[in-house]
Amino acid sequence: MTSIQRDDVTVEVVVLPRDMHRFDLITSFLRFRKQIFVDRMAWPLHHAEGIEFEQYDTFDTAYVVAHHDGEIVGGARLKRTDKEYGNGAIVYSYMIRDAHLGLLPGMPHNLCTDTPPVDAKSWELTRFAAQPVPGLAERILEAANAYLFTLGADQCLFLGPPAFLRMATKLGWQPEPMGDIVKNDDGRFLAFSCAVLAPESRHGVTVFPAAAHHDARPYAH
Repeated sequence: MTSIQRDDVTVEVVVLPRDMHRFDLITSFLRFRKQIFVDRMAWPLHHAEGIEFEQYDTFDTAYVVAHHDGEIVGGARLKRTDKEYGNGAIVYSYMIRDAHLGLLPGMPHNLCTDTPPVDAKSWELTRFAAQPVPGLAERILEAANAYLFTLGADQCLFLGPPAFLRMATKLGWQPEPMGDIVKNDDGRFLAFSCAVLAPESRHGVTVFPAAAHHDARPYAH
């Protein structure tokens, strides 16, 4: 990949079903996820026709998508925690809670010490990944935080490797682990929560207090 700078990247929050006219960005992000999580990291995730998708990719999801000259370079998925999906024997809500309830084969059910929240002001961020562009991970998380702030959200839950929690700390959050570090065939990871922060505007760029630049690498579930 040619050298890309932080300010060369456009970061958008695409909200379904409102932004169906931007569904091409979501499709490209699903293709990017397949390249990162399946092709590069060899995770045994469902994929077809070059894209990775699952039961949480529904038509009430918000996606943070970073792109440059038509190429996806990063992104994440946002789910509200009080939504349910399915009418059969298994009803899904969001990844952290469903893992805690033992609904996800291969995912440790001891991910959280307490039952994960179910309310309209708590959101979950998963499927976070970014190419190694300086400051890109920061911009994706800033965009997610700013979007959640406009909705009046109180907290965002994350699922990822321990390095993800350390990165959140460097970017100005105060992450609270929801349980111990666990592991499966995909590696070591943990769930943690962060309060949604009021963004500040500095030189036209939304930043967090005490935010630090970070070279991003593929992360998370």
